[in-house]
Amino acid sequence: MSDEQQSQNEPQEERPRVTGVVALKAHVMEHKVDTALWATRALTLIFCISYLIPIFGNPHSSYQKVLMSNAATSALRLHQRIPSVQFSREFLTQLLMEDSAHYLLYSIIFMYTSPITMVLAPIFLFALLHFASNSLLLLDLIGQNNALGSRFLISLVEFQHRNILRGAAFVEIFLMPLCTVLLFLGRVSLLTPFVYYRFLTLRYSSRRNPYTRNMFHELRMTLEYTVNKPGIPVFLRNAVNRAIAFISGMAPAGVYQ
Repeated sequence: MSDEQQSQNEPQEERPRVTGVVALKAHVMEHKVDTALWATRALTLIFCISYLIPIFGNPHSSYQKVLMSNAATSALRLHQRIPSVQFSREFLTQLLMEDSAHYLLYSIIFMYTSPITMVLAPIFLFALLHFASNSLLLLDLIGQNNALGSRFLISLVEFQHRNILRGAAFVEIFLMPLCTVLLFLGRVSLLTPFVYYRFLTLRYSSRRNPYTRNMFHELRMTLEYTVNKPGIPVFLRNAVNRAIAFISGMAPAGVYQ
């Protein structure tokens, strides 16, 4: 047996996985868009905190920066999902089916309104969830996956993932009546409730994120159970049932299950 054949038959030693700064640099160079998404989500979180605790700047400016950084995140994610732009009806249909397009529209809707704190809640929650997930990968690359901070991020991603998405969907739903009230208060334009309704129908029809649709269902079941209890006035029961029927009739047809 030749030395070459003998070396091939010998068990190969497993090479240790490269970690540290070298691995981090290689990952950044290979995944530029993902790294940019991590950075824009970090900025989103920073600007949200700056808006809530206005120590380092004007709250209105921080509010605008949150929406701009969220728009940048959505645009980058949309580029990942649909890299080539086409001027056709099919492309527009495909574009409107993407969640990132929905949140790009969301940022544009509230970009030029008066600051509404509730608007930032879904943005903050989504940025926190994805930032935590991406940060875990980076910590693993540099060999810090056992640190206290990484365990906190793991708890966010693995144990609070569903609650975070449900909370974001809940806020998105209740922004609809809030926009209507703010219209009469002069804080949003006449178009805002109508465009936001379109955003909400897109979220309801989402193929990848069913939480808005599920939250509508949960709210309906809760309201119907509550108003059908003994002791609830008939006029209130009828009013709630009519409201449920009206809202259910506004749901888009052909929803993805």
